[in-house]
Amino acid sequence: MVAQSGFDVLTLPWLDASRQAFLTQLQTQKVPHAQLVGIDSAYGGELLSVFMARAAMCSQPTPTGGCGFCKSCQLFDAGNHPDFYQIEADGHQIKVDQIRELCTRLSSTAQQSGRRVAIIHHSERLNSASANALLKTLEEPGKDTLLLLHSDTPARLMATISSRCQRLPFVAPSKILIKNWLIQQCQIQEDVTWCLSVVGGPLKLAESLLKDGTQPSRYQTLLGFRKDWAQSLSSGHLCASLLTISEQQIIDALKVLYLLLRQILLKYGDQDAFVQAQIGNLAAKIMGMCHSLSAMPTVNYLGLCQSYVLEYREITNK
Repeated sequence: MVAQSGFDVLTLPWLDASRQAFLTQLQTQKVPHAQLVGIDSAYGGELLSVFMARAAMCSQPTPTGGCGFCKSCQLFDAGNHPDFYQIEADGHQIKVDQIRELCTRLSSTAQQSGRRVAIIHHSERLNSASANALLKTLEEPGKDTLLLLHSDTPARLMATISSRCQRLPFVAPSKILIKNWLIQQCQIQEDVTWCLSVVGGPLKLAESLLKDGTQPSRYQTLLGFRKDWAQSLSSGHLCASLLTISEQQIIDALKVLYLLLRQILLKYGDQDAFVQAQIGNLAAKIMGMCHSLSAMPTVNYLGLCQSYVLEYREITNK
């Protein structure tokens, strides 16, 4: 399945250098057999991978990517190019049978007499067996074969995999660049970048500003959490939206609390060092819980949130 998004890679300025680096490889016919696109999806990593695949398969690529008119581009855009393959995790892992089947397909002759291109989405989910099955193809790729390994967290890839791929250059955008991009794309003037680390990146932040029918947008919900956490820390008991928090909202709510505690540390940097350390430890504890929640089948969210409020109050003796 080709990655879907309401955004075009050409409208993401922080990807300009990465995109141009690949197009230069195409123009100079120096495309490596394997590229690691270590860019989070929330910054456009998956969109860029698909853009690269389309350009690599185009019979007449232009300085801005695939031409859009050749048979290869038309097949690609229709979602049925016979020489384009995509691998996505089966559950939480990319399994060995998926990679073995891909390697078999890549060893066959291209049906359109061009490149055979494969994207492995979220390649950090390769398990040890599937990673080892991929090694031979990475070491001995077939002619005119391009493997694109996309990863939100490339540091989690096995060293034997990442060392056999050429890393696509990428520099994370500044908050100022993201803010200006949001002004253009979403027609907003206020600075909403405070919650970037909560939603994951600029694309997710832009999506969070959109309303779903009569429901508040995700961004409005995050603003509510920030206000209600501040009131809860002051009063010692949960307030407003935190009293009706859902399973789908708990991680967002805790990440907002983490940011609020970090803000408190910066704002009151001259307070008692022991208190500062304890607040820092509480913030770290909350972030650790965010990482663990996805594996927990049942959690008393109300009790969890109240426990953090009480711990903060005990630390600050309020």
